[in-house]
Amino acid sequence: MKFASRDDIEAPIECVFAAMSDFQALELVAMRRGVKLRRLDALTEAGAGMSWDIGFQYRGKVRNLVGTVAAHAPPERLVFDARAQGYEVTMAFTLLALSRKRTRMSTEMEVRPRSLPARLLMQSARLGRAALVRRYTDRIKLMALELEDRAGRAAGGAPAAAAQ
Repeated sequence: MKFASRDDIEAPIECVFAAMSDFQALELVAMRRGVKLRRLDALTEAGAGMSWDIGFQYRGKVRNLVGTVAAHAPPERLVFDARAQGYEVTMAFTLLALSRKRTRMSTEMEVRPRSLPARLLMQSARLGRAALVRRYTDRIKLMALELEDRAGRAAGGAPAAAAQ
């Protein structure tokens, strides 16, 4: 199943990419939300090959996945791969500078089932695809606003939320 979204962010492309690839800050945000993270690599610089063992609660069950940075091409592209029980997920972020202070973020997520139970669950999820697409685009819009806010603070400007 594939999902796609496109949002404009009021920040320079370099600031947006820097905010997206600040993995230490993202780890802290995830841990505050109850996600358990453990780094699996020994890389000191942000880049392809970084990986995490991720544990979280979803629908009353503890879920585990291994997430990896598959591509890290500043300041335009960031790709993550994840493997979970019966699933493979690829999430790609592509940035395009529209002007000096405006960036378009395009996202694509593909979920592929790799087991029979996962295929059955994906089949039932297709029935509620409209709701899943809506939830995905809403979450990506929220992420774009958070990135705009973080990129604005990193650039020394006022947070975007305060400006509105």
